Amino acid sequence: MIGSLFAGISGLNANALAMTVIGDNIANVNTTAFKSTRSSFANVLSQSLQGALGNEIGRGVQFWSTSPVWSQGSMENTSNPTDMAINGKGFFIVNDEGGSTYYTRAGQFHFDREGYLINPDGLFVQGYQVTSVNDDGTFTLGGIEDIYVPGESTTPPHASEEFTIDLNLDAGAEVNDEYSTSITVYDSLGNAIDVTLTFNNTGAGQWTVAASIPASVGTGATIGGQASIPVTFDGDGELTAPAANATISLALTNGADTPQDIVWDLYDAVGASRGDVTGYASPSTVVFQTQDGYPSGYLRGVMVDDKGIITGSYSNGQLVPLFQMALADFPSYYGLAKMGNNLYSESLASGQAMPGTPGSGRLGNVSPSSLEMSNVDLASEFVKMITTQRAFQANSRVITTSDEILAELINIKR
Repeated sequence: MIGSLFAGISGLNANALAMTVIGDNIANVNTTAFKSTRSSFANVLSQSLQGALGNEIGRGVQFWSTSPVWSQGSMENTSNPTDMAINGKGFFIVNDEGGSTYYTRAGQFHFDREGYLINPDGLFVQGYQVTSVNDDGTFTLGGIEDIYVPGESTTPPHASEEFTIDLNLDAGAEVNDEYSTSITVYDSLGNAIDVTLTFNNTGAGQWTVAASIPASVGTGATIGGQASIPVTFDGDGELTAPAANATISLALTNGADTPQDIVWDLYDAVGASRGDVTGYASPSTVVFQTQDGYPSGYLRGVMVDDKGIITGSYSNGQLVPLFQMALADFPSYYGLAKMGNNLYSESLASGQAMPGTPGSGRLGNVSPSSLEMSNVDLASEFVKMITTQRAFQANSRVITTSDEILAELINIKR
């Protein structure tokens, strides 16, 4: 009878701990990226003195362990562009001021007054810095470091190197008729310069074009190394001259690099006309123009894409990739040590962290302007609460019943 009392006590203790786990899960139902915990139990055996198999006597239950449930939580949309959720495997990497590294699924980040991306506890979010950007939009990454985007960040100006104008020159124009259009380009200092192209009709399908700039910025401009060059069209209104891309050279006196050469992009790489300049029988007009220069700009905001690329949006219209988020994967998530405040740390049981960029290897992508919600299933937790409560009550009945049996045993001798 004494043994049954202690078996009942073990049941009370084990189910009380299980209720604590359930309470912790329910308490964290709104905790960002919280992973619910599951309780496990193990039976307790007391082997007989003879050591014969089959004679082991159960001595109750023990609370065996807890294990996290690593299922994906739902996504909550937010209005903060630096809020991020991981859709798939991986953890964000954060460092404290001492350089200790932690890992988290909670992507509630913001920039501090110095420009560092931090979590609510002030830990520094880690990423790969973009060291160079290629003309085709690809970029080169450096090592993992604190993500730092100062508010006073600026982007240097880019001198115009190429321009395109979609225009039609009226095939019905008379000799000496003129048509002028201007395009704004930028010098090496970021100054805006109006380049005027003046077309003069010299006959049917025959024109000349000259370039000019304001006297306040330079002494003049040449096109194709000359004051003017011919522009001619065939019977279908297609461009036949100049036969290649023309270069406009600006002689500047405003302190910028001079001369500044700008290519008028008329033909593709195989020498075929792009069809931007035509000589049809309709009024001379410009329908589109573009050039590749821009002035200096200051940072207006940042945006994040699904690859975790943090892009700066500048006042000059440029979008510049600055960092890419660093994620970490582990051989075993179950071996990670809980550190509180939604943080985990590496342990021998988890194996070493394997950092990488979002979407590479086994790592998931980043969902910007989103937060991962807790994966606690309230319905499931309430069912567990009911069964745990009943188990606790049943074990208490074992104790009271054993007590009554002992009382009857004692009453045998009166």
